[in-house]
Amino acid sequence: MEAPYESNALIDRLPKHLKQFIKPQDYTDYTPINQAVWRYVMRKNVDYLSKVAHSSYLEGLKKTGLEIDSIPNMYGMNRILKEIGWAAVAVDGFIPPNAFMEFQAYNVLVIASDIRQLEHIEYTPAPDIIHEGAGHAPIIANPEYAEYLRRFGEIGCKAISSSRDYEMYEAIRLLSILKEAEGTPQAEIDAAEAQVDFLQNNMGELSEMARIRNLHWWTVEYGLIGTVENPKIYGAGLLSSIGESAWCMTDEVKKIPYDISAADQSFDITKPQPQLYVTPDFAHLSLVLEEFANTMALRTGGLSSLKKLIKSNALGTIELSTGIQISGVFTNVIEEEGKPVYIQTTGKTALSYREKELVGHGTQYHAEGFGSPIGKLKGINLAIEDMSPRDLRAYDIYEAESVTLEFEGNITVTGEIITGSRNLQGEIIIISFRNCTVTHNDTILFQPDWGIYDMAVGKKVISAFSGPADVNSFDMIHHVPSSHTIKAKKSTEREELESLYKSVRTIREGNLNNESISNIFTKLKSNHPNDWLLSIEIVEILKDKNEPKLLEEVLTHLELLKQNRPEIAHLITGGMGLIFKSELV
Repeated sequence: MEAPYESNALIDRLPKHLKQFIKPQDYTDYTPINQAVWRYVMRKNVDYLSKVAHSSYLEGLKKTGLEIDSIPNMYGMNRILKEIGWAAVAVDGFIPPNAFMEFQAYNVLVIASDIRQLEHIEYTPAPDIIHEGAGHAPIIANPEYAEYLRRFGEIGCKAISSSRDYEMYEAIRLLSILKEAEGTPQAEIDAAEAQVDFLQNNMGELSEMARIRNLHWWTVEYGLIGTVENPKIYGAGLLSSIGESAWCMTDEVKKIPYDISAADQSFDITKPQPQLYVTPDFAHLSLVLEEFANTMALRTGGLSSLKKLIKSNALGTIELSTGIQISGVFTNVIEEEGKPVYIQTTGKTALSYREKELVGHGTQYHAEGFGSPIGKLKGINLAIEDMSPRDLRAYDIYEAESVTLEFEGNITVTGEIITGSRNLQGEIIIISFRNCTVTHNDTILFQPDWGIYDMAVGKKVISAFSGPADVNSFDMIHHVPSSHTIKAKKSTEREELESLYKSVRTIREGNLNNESISNIFTKLKSNHPNDWLLSIEIVEILKDKNEPKLLEEVLTHLELLKQNRPEIAHLITGGMGLIFKSELV
């Protein structure tokens, strides 16, 4: 069976739960109109962005091998990206934020392989190959920025979400698909927009994921670099939008020095941005990222981090001071004086150490959940993890001894010790009991007939993050998107227009073509009077041919189109500017 993508070392090391999002790039799906859209945008971009983009962009275009005339083939991109330590995979539109960022952590660029329709040539809310390939890929050729992107993914994929975050992801994904699709009834778009607006206004306190997604948006997607007075573009959303790349340079868009406050500035993906943030250099991006990471449960731990996991109602991990990691869906924490004294998961749980599952402590063994006290024993300053063998013996924490351990917070563990497991530093991280009863005051948390009781050892929670410690502990291949990208509709009229575009492309490339430019234009003008892009391509060919009469006829047609369709007049003017640039200087 043929693999759905061309693999390499970077893609091979992706975990299975990320590979489920990869889809094949069927290059034959790109139509002649798609190719013309890519070419128009890239020609405009290279011409305009050479003046306003960060210098890394044009250098990156050369390094990543992106061609102006043709949509990039993913296989070719991968061969070239490999030289700068990255890879690329194709996906279907938006994927969940955690997954998107985790791909980045593995130095893999996620590329939505669909391309925007001609009607949305300036901007589309849906991710497409222009945005990803022409926006993200060139700028990662800058090593400092590439490391920021990788580090962002590494930290971002650990951010804890709320249940509302996933609702928002699904709502935005659906809206972007409906807006990009041809012929979507306005009522459907209005309903999808209303849902996005409702969620945006009812998100409650922003989760870690929502806040770090804001940072991602205002840097990776819509970032400016330099000074507020003289910024340059580096964000992929701006680099790939011929409309917004010009709009963002005007005084209509407020420019703000970039700092951690951007984490609390939400955005609307369906509208041009009213303000943008300017970083003085790429190094500053990493400083702000580290500042934000210091506020995350990943680094702060404690009671608040546990509460974030419980609120997320999703698979997460806590790490105790001994290094033992507990992964599952956390449903309860018992607290005392602002500290967690007992934690509980529900359903499949796994115990790990240094991101590797402990033998015998996988989800099959802990299938019904897991609970353990956290903290010190009552009246004893020395935590169990800090006790020497002599101390452990003195407190009867010893194999085959029956013992009662009273923890701070009135958690009591009574049972016969079977054995203990230690970490590499020799600290006890698990103590297993038989005939065990665990109580909190008068509430029974575990009783003997439930089997062996495994108690995690740790005086405090030092970290909490989204996802499992060991990605192999859980079956995470379950992604079933609620919406799918919609392909362009086929019709006799559309197929004839595609054929005309193909003929013009064949002529421009110097290949044999049985149909003359004159016949092509006659059919275009007669059967597709509202199409503008092919007329521009015809003008480009005629400019260097000795056919002044036909050239004048096509130019007159374009002027008429500008009058009849004022919404695309600037696009025609822009295309003409590229063709007659030398004459306009």
